[in-house]
Amino acid sequence: MSEIVSIASPSLSADISTLGAELQALRDEAGRDLLWDGDPAWWTGRAPILFPVVGVVAGDEIRVGGMVYPLQKHGFARKSEWQLVETTATAATFRLEDDDATRASYPFAFRLDLRFSIEGATLAMVAVLTNSGTTELPASFGFHPALRWPLPYGAAKEDHRLTFAAPEPAPIRRIDGAGLMRPAPEPTPVVGDTLTPDASLFEDDAIIFDRLASRSLRFGAPGGRGLDIAFPDMPELGIWQKPGAPYLCVEPWAGFADPQGYAGELRDKPGILRLPAGSSHHFTMRITLEPDALS
Repeated sequence: MSEIVSIASPSLSADISTLGAELQALRDEAGRDLLWDGDPAWWTGRAPILFPVVGVVAGDEIRVGGMVYPLQKHGFARKSEWQLVETTATAATFRLEDDDATRASYPFAFRLDLRFSIEGATLAMVAVLTNSGTTELPASFGFHPALRWPLPYGAAKEDHRLTFAAPEPAPIRRIDGAGLMRPAPEPTPVVGDTLTPDASLFEDDAIIFDRLASRSLRFGAPGGRGLDIAFPDMPELGIWQKPGAPYLCVEPWAGFADPQGYAGELRDKPGILRLPAGSSHHFTMRITLEPDALS
């Protein structure tokens, strides 16, 4: 049976489920919601963890050593029950390890630890993927939190902006109707360092940055209270919503969907991480609530 674990500081609180190690709530010092609540009228997700793939693999199958294995979109971590390893008032660590069920779709030995911690007004999420096997481990990993849009600080939805740490002039990528990466890049909707999100941008699904210069951004209305989001070791980024929904997903990734026509081995998939036996790799995302200007 799934368990909800709560952690908090005087400035921020979070609830996390052992099902999927998924963040269920993120609230400010006044109890105002910063995270989407999973209303099924729009989308039941809140902040799924993407592993061992990000996005779709062609035909919902991967190839390993010439064998074919079924693997669903975004992998199995988001629908798996994780072990609660450790919890304190301000931190909790969850673990997912390979078993008979995971090896039926992903034939590798692994350990994935995900630690949530709150210090002041910052929620840090640090995943550590360890190759506990004797062969190379091919994998991708992604965060997928859905943030309230608008944030609960009085600014209109249309006034919100994503402001990157650096200009982002590189083209973006899009997926096709089957969820596969189209080969041709498209002009970026970012003007300088600023993206003005609008429902029309997501009629063609997610905006995918695979040549990202920044490793942090700000979400919120200029002059109002916002969220500073950092992803120092995540090379790709997806921005997504169901058009018109009251949330915006800011998704740091290490990896992305299969390209159109890809039929190769998982280890050769573009964007894949290949961990040597016995090694580990970190993936980090931090969400910091800006101070209240009136306090």
